[in-house]
Order: sequence, then C-alpha cells, then structure tokens
Amino acid sequence: MSQNKPDADGHRGLVVNTASVAAFEGQVGQAAYSASKGGIVGMTLPIARDLAPLGIRVVTIAPGLFSSPLLAGLPERVRNFLGQQVPFPSRLGHPSEYAHLVQALAENPMVNGEVVRLDGALRMQP
Repeated sequence: MSQNKPDADGHRGLVVNTASVAAFEGQVGQAAYSASKGGIVGMTLPIARDLAPLGIRVVTIAPGLFSSPLLAGLPERVRNFLGQQVPFPSRLGHPSEYAHLVQALAENPMVNGEVVRLDGALRMQP
C-alpha cells in the first residue's frame, strides 16, 4: 500500500480493522474475546500515527449485533430477542450497513485513527 501512487492530498490507502462492542462492554465469560477486541481498539491510533507519513489511514469499526453466519445458526426466536436489545433500529445489523460505513470512511480522508461503533446505541449487559 505504501507503494501506491498518492492522490493530490498524499493519500495512499486505508486500513479498516474490525473490533466489537465487546471491546468496551465485555460480557461475563468473554474475557479473552473482549481483550482481543480491546487490543484492536488500542492499536488503532498508534498505527494510524505510524502510517501517517506514508499517507495511509487506519480506522476500526466496532460492530454490535449483526446478522452473520455465527448468528444464523441460532434459532429465529433467539435472533429476534437479540435484535430487540438494540435501541434503534431494534434489529440485527445488516452486512450492507457495515459495507456502507466502510465506503463512507474511505470517502472521508479526515477520518483517521478512529474507532466507530456501529451498534444502534446498544450497550451490552454483563
């Protein structure tokens, strides 16, 4: 990526990492998972600063409850219950909404070194 031809502002690329809201609200029994996602959150700003001289931005998305292959294996009543825990919209997130955020981040060159929650205002319970 550092070898990409820079645009007029010197941008050469964007790294988008995925963490989880568990980085902020780890649940009982999820210490290792929460710690691993917290590590991604914690490295976002330092790596953005390290790569800034090369014209590469780094951002992290911390999704909440999303419709995914993992959740697809759960019974429908459980998926519906989980979706109802999201304040608004009260449903599981769609993969297209994640993709839409990636596009918005790619299009806005001032977003760098940030962690963006994509969770419908969900705050996980213990």
